[in-house]
Amino acid sequence: MANLRKAPTMLDVARAAGVSPMTVSRAFKPGAMVNDQTRARILAAADELGYVFDSTASSLRSQKTDFVAVTIPSLNNANFADTVGALTEGLKPRGLQILLGYTNYDIIEEERLIAQFMRRKPQAVIVTGGQHTPRTRDLLRNAAIPIIETWDLPQDPLGHVVGFSNAQAVQAMVDHFVSCGMTRIAFIGGDADRDTRGLDRRRGFMAAMQRHGLDDTRLIAAGPPPISMREGADSMCQLLDNAPDTQAVICVSDLSAFGALSACQRRGVAVPGQISIAGFGNYEVGDICVPSITTIDPSPRRIGELSAELLSAALDGRLTEPVCHEISPRILLRESSV
Repeated sequence: MANLRKAPTMLDVARAAGVSPMTVSRAFKPGAMVNDQTRARILAAADELGYVFDSTASSLRSQKTDFVAVTIPSLNNANFADTVGALTEGLKPRGLQILLGYTNYDIIEEERLIAQFMRRKPQAVIVTGGQHTPRTRDLLRNAAIPIIETWDLPQDPLGHVVGFSNAQAVQAMVDHFVSCGMTRIAFIGGDADRDTRGLDRRRGFMAAMQRHGLDDTRLIAAGPPPISMREGADSMCQLLDNAPDTQAVICVSDLSAFGALSACQRRGVAVPGQISIAGFGNYEVGDICVPSITTIDPSPRRIGELSAELLSAALDGRLTEPVCHEISPRILLRESSV
């Protein structure tokens, strides 16, 4: 058996660069006082030797790590990907990396992830949504680090907030359809027990319909989140079978709205001639399909940008009180609605 090559050490890099091991250590830390020319020489030596800096020991001494824990409910949701992308870019100048946790819309799984994250001493935690288990709330409140809740406006925030009211966003869409003379409006959503933001959107739909004195019972539960195009199509077929006089339908996401649009096209139901369709999220598919889909734009990248700015201020000690950045979602009127 061939002998395994010994990994290069910090001492090897120090010898190659003609500096002390302590200087090598500082050269790998953002913001550390090292001459630019010396740093460049050290990094060049490290690259040549194939050396990778191990921050574990340094983190144990300083009780600080170089990562921020982030939870998202879905890995294939373009909105959450945009938020995480903007957050990653915003934290890069600080030398912070994201440790991502996938909850699959399950607050029990979120609790397990948060408990694991806390054992690794993150510098901060950013969570999606404002509803958590009691233990998760205790873990986050007692962490003594910045906490940011996103994509929601929780009634009892754990710390900082960057989000919006999902209920109010859908209420605005209902108001638009009513202003166009529509009274028979439906909502396609998911499992209310898991998708809390989807539940808020459904509640917003019902509240707006009741405010206008209209029937709020045209509700189709498409299944567990995230709702797929197929489930959106199946839900639209169910709606057309049971309530063919429906004038408009609001879907919990653009993906389900695309499925609903496809079902109408297969059945020869004119959109928007016979029924208008609206989604949520401003996904690319809704912009390029024919007809293009009316939607609500929640500005996911802006959520990530503001979260990064807020976290930087918190880590620098520039915040003395919790901050709430409220996003204002925009209705984008397209070809699928009147």
